[in-house]
Amino acid sequence: PDATRGRRHRVRLNLGSGLQPMDGWVNVDQCDLPGVDLVHDLDSREPLPYPDASVSEFRAQHVIEHLRDPLRMMGECYRVAEPDALFILTCPYGSSDDADANPTHCRRMFLGSWGFFGQPYYWREDYGYRGDWRIEQVILKVDAEAWSGRTDGVVMDAVNTRRNVVTEMEAHLRAQKPARARERSLQEPLRVEIARMRVG
Repeated sequence: PDATRGRRHRVRLNLGSGLQPMDGWVNVDQCDLPGVDLVHDLDSREPLPYPDASVSEFRAQHVIEHLRDPLRMMGECYRVAEPDALFILTCPYGSSDDADANPTHCRRMFLGSWGFFGQPYYWREDYGYRGDWRIEQVILKVDAEAWSGRTDGVVMDAVNTRRNVVTEMEAHLRAQKPARARERSLQEPLRVEIARMRVG
C-alpha cells in the first residue's frame, strides 16, 4: 500500500533561491533563473500563491537584507505557514562590512531585529504587522581561527563593541499560531549560539 496516501503534500519554500535552487523545495525568486519554480517579488504586495496554513518550512539565505519591507514579507509567510512551521533565515550581521558592501542591501540586521517578527514586541507600537514568529535560536558564526580559545562571553563582548566579528547570522523561527498577545511579558529570552567556523 502507498504509505503517503491520505497525507497532505508538504510544501517547502526556498525564498530568493537565485542561482542555488534546492531539490525537493519550491524555489522562489524575482528573476526567472534556471531551477526557479515560482517567479515572485518578495517586496511586492502580490500574495504568495498558496492558501492559508499550507507551507511547512521556509528558507531564505541572504534575502532579508535585500528587502525594503521585511515586515510585509514575514507577514505573508506567516499567513501561508502551517502552525509551528520552521523558517531559517541567514544574513550578514549588521556591524559587518558585508552588510553594506553590496549596493542592493537595504537594511542591516542585528540580534534584536528578529523579535520584531513576533507580536510580543508590539506592546507599545503598531505598524499593522500581524505575523507572530517565535525565535527558537539565533546562531552567530565567527571565524574559528580568530576566536579559538576565547569564551562565548568574550566573543559576545566583541560582537557588541567591534565590527566584523560575525561572519554570518542565522535565525531559526517558528510560526506561532494562534498569534500571541501584544504583551511585553511574553517576550522570551534570546537563545544565542556562537558557532566557530573555518573561513575561506
